[in-house]
Amino acid sequence: MSVGARVLRGTRVVTALALTGVTGLAAQAPAPFDTSYSREARAAFGAHNLCAGMWIVGRVYRRSPEQILDEDVRPFTLFSWEPDFVYAIDSVRHRVTVTAPGAAARTAVYTGDQGCAILPHGDTALHFRPVPVVRRLPDPRSQDWPMGDRNASASFPDVDAGALRAALDWALAQSEHRTRAIVVLFRGKIVAERYAPGWNGDTPQIGWSQGKSVTAALLGVLVAQGAIDVNDTAPIPEWHGRGDARAGLRVRDLMHMSSGLDFLYATNFGPAAFTRENKHLRVYSDGLDVFAFAVNNRLAFAPGTHWSYQNSDPLALGRIIRDRVVARRERYLAFPQRALFDRIGVRSAVLETDAWGNFILSGYDYMSARDWARFGLLHLRNGAWDGDQILPRDWTTFVTTPAPAAARESYGALFWLNRGGELEGIPRDAYWADGAMGQYTLIIPSRDVVLVRIGPSGGAPRPYLAALARRVLAALPVR
Repeated sequence: MSVGARVLRGTRVVTALALTGVTGLAAQAPAPFDTSYSREARAAFGAHNLCAGMWIVGRVYRRSPEQILDEDVRPFTLFSWEPDFVYAIDSVRHRVTVTAPGAAARTAVYTGDQGCAILPHGDTALHFRPVPVVRRLPDPRSQDWPMGDRNASASFPDVDAGALRAALDWALAQSEHRTRAIVVLFRGKIVAERYAPGWNGDTPQIGWSQGKSVTAALLGVLVAQGAIDVNDTAPIPEWHGRGDARAGLRVRDLMHMSSGLDFLYATNFGPAAFTRENKHLRVYSDGLDVFAFAVNNRLAFAPGTHWSYQNSDPLALGRIIRDRVVARRERYLAFPQRALFDRIGVRSAVLETDAWGNFILSGYDYMSARDWARFGLLHLRNGAWDGDQILPRDWTTFVTTPAPAAARESYGALFWLNRGGELEGIPRDAYWADGAMGQYTLIIPSRDVVLVRIGPSGGAPRPYLAALARRVLAALPVR
């Protein structure tokens, strides 16, 4: 094993290993910037976000297309919406088409319970049949919290309610962070909750990469059922041909973001991020078969030796989940609701798919703030729910154990960790599901707390989360 070429990944230089079956990345010269591709990809991204704002969020909070653009898209470099982009809404067929001059028009179509899918370049129809997902849950007003919403809130004599109100007042006053929802759980009950005008506890909101932690939970359900073991080599047939270096890649390597797959994540934002080489972002903007796109990559590093935050790993896990579920003749598109969400009272979840019906749980996932809180509570309770052990008993220990290749013990198994103290002043046992632009479900076992914060932050969201969490914890008794 010898040290090979140096490869530029965003603004960070890493070292590739020259291994059998590992790509020779150094020989690949950067491609010239393709303005037409960038504009087309951004048009597709915009079509998706308009579609989701109209018909996913819009099921509870109706806004005009211009409101959605002004509140969700235009202010943010992540989306790189241009003034000359033109959108068209087909409210009968539930389609949004965005045209960027000098590039092909792109369309996203609302499928119902599978959310909004970007159609592939040149396609006019989906490649799967959407299905309704039945929630096998009664009216939440008829069930006590956490399965329902009845008796959800509580006050405790040792909780400083005034300080909690002040903490949430402060949070919503930080206008650059555009907070839309905050829910604080203590001792399993809601002790503080706040929403921006127009938003409420039932509004589904995008979690972005919080969906990666949902992937971990779905895999945990299958582990609890004996369908898979995290120590197994990843059961992806494309990786098990003769001499394939990926054959030794384990499920746990994927969960640790340490697969070694060559899947570039260029961390810059703006139009220049939308390139064919930036595979991480193409998942959200290209209209791809995301599972095929994720698994059909060679290795850049030996599995388990290099940590890199990239969408290939949770999407490859999504492929494994799909294959396991389908092999048991179960309905893949209903599996998350049936196997997880129905069991913890989650009613609002919309997990979006690509045009082939594969969940894009690297970032296209919607739930209400209260449902994100339920998801956090499941983990705070070590995977148990009202006597039902949904996740393996040692699952939360596994997901909070630092990935061997992650620096500063900052990452576990599809959850971020505070072992290195990144959230200043917050207990080191804290861990969280983390989505772009400040979508957080923070779990603090030593304080019996779950803190959910949702909204498209335009500032530095993690220091803001830490500041909010410090104010919340100061109002609560130490266990």
